[in-house]
Order: sequence, then structure tokens, then C-alpha cells
Amino acid sequence: MPELPEVEVVRRGLESWVAGRTVAAAEVLHPRAVRRNVGDLPAQLKGRALTSAERRGKYLWLPLRDAGEEEPGEALIAHLGMSGQLLVVDPLSPIEKHLRVRMGFTDGGLELRFVDQRTFGHLLVAPMTLGRGRPVPEPIAHIAADPLEEAFDDDEFAVRLRLRRTGIKRALLDQSLISGVGNIYADEALWRARLHWARPTETLTRPKIAELLAAVRAVMTEALGQGGTSFDSLYVNVNGESGYFDRSLAVYGRRDEPCRRCGTPIRREAFMNRSSYSCPKCQPRPRNARP
Repeated sequence: MPELPEVEVVRRGLESWVAGRTVAAAEVLHPRAVRRNVGDLPAQLKGRALTSAERRGKYLWLPLRDAGEEEPGEALIAHLGMSGQLLVVDPLSPIEKHLRVRMGFTDGGLELRFVDQRTFGHLLVAPMTLGRGRPVPEPIAHIAADPLEEAFDDDEFAVRLRLRRTGIKRALLDQSLISGVGNIYADEALWRARLHWARPTETLTRPKIAELLAAVRAVMTEALGQGGTSFDSLYVNVNGESGYFDRSLAVYGRRDEPCRRCGTPIRREAFMNRSSYSCPKCQPRPRNARP
């Protein structure tokens, strides 16, 4: 599933190509793409301006404004799921095999298409509300601020993290504690901070938590600079291009390959029906490990 850097790359593309335009018409080609939406999506979008492109964690949204409305009262949420793509293309270009929703604009320029092979992603229109320090769509008001936004409070995170009494990676994946971090960037940040994924959160000192947050921000910022991580053709930006941060990964997906810091073969361990990758020497498993 795309994590914060991949979703941010898409957001930036939408900000450049879609923000400020008014929807002329929308078409739903597969009902699963709007399964969580209440109402008729094409009718909800027609004639409304997409004022900007916003993101929190792994969620994207486009605030919707009616003519004469000062502040957007609703937004179009886009969750990419496992394989969702938001593409900006010529209206006359061939229809993609897994096209689910298409949206044309009053200026007659490039249209926006939602393509989703596995149909785990979705679009929906929802009211705006205040959530964790900024206006957000109501369905994601419970999602925590992500480490790259101003609303993120390092001190509050440190307190709440130590109270979790769980393994550090499990805490990093908790979107109500810190949003946008998934399996890939959790492993990469933990490697940089020299922490095993099962290290109990209550044993972490404030300086170590600060070091971990710095690692999370650093790896995500570097990934952004390289367009995100693409292991296959399912994750692309709005122009259909893949990112290449996978070439810079230190541990994730590198089982038995040498650690880039010490040369020890990278290990793979089972974790929450997934995998965790780490260096046995740089990240020794603690005796008091938590699952």
C-alpha cells in the first residue's frame, strides 16, 4: 500500500494539474470505486471547483467549493488502497483496462482518472470538520497528524508512544498515533535509529524517540525526492511515472543481502502477517521483546 511519500507525490501532481479547476462532468464505471459514498457522486461533483489538493498520512482529499461559497464545506476523498492510481490524461487517450472513475473539467483540458486494478481504493464526498489541528474530511478526523505536517507535536507523540506498552513497529503503524508510516518506512527508520521492531515502547527514552522521529522524517523526505518507492507498475504519479527510492532501501526487501552499515546479512522476521527486515548486528532483538 502506498505510504506517505507515495501519496504526497500524487498530491503534488494534483495540486499542479487539478487544483482550481471546475468539474464539468464525472462518470463512475465501477460501483466498488464509490461503495462508501453516500449519494450520486457525479451529481455531487458537477459544477464544483476543486480548490486545492490536501493530504494527511495516506489520505488525499480535494476540497470542493460551490460558486459564492467562501470556504469548502465538503471534500472529495481519495484512498488509493493497494493499487489505486489518480492519473491526469488527455480526454481522448485510450481507456485504461481498470478505469473506475473519470472526471472532466469546464476548461476542456486534461481529465482526471481513477484507475484501480484490485478495487480496494475508493472515492467519496464528505463534509469537512476540524481534526487534530486543521480542517479535514469528517471520515478521517480520527487520523493522527503525520510527521511532515505542522500539526504534529513531537512531545505529545513521545508521551503517547511510551504509554502504548507495545512493540515500537506496531506503534509506528498505528494511524491514530502517527499517520503515514507503513511497513516499508517503519523498517527503514528503525534501521537508521538502530532499533529492533519489537523493542518495547515504554523502554524508549525521550532522546531515542527524538532520534527515531528524525529518522522517520529523513527517510520519507529522501523518498519524496526520488518520487517514492515503486516495486511494480501499480504505484505511479499522476503522469504515470514510477518512483525509484527502492534502489536506496537499506533493509526492506533485502533478506540475506549485506547491511549497508556493517555488512551483516539482513534478516526477515514474521510480523503481523507481514514481514520485518532488520540487521541482526545493528538492531539486536531485545530480551524483553514485544510482538
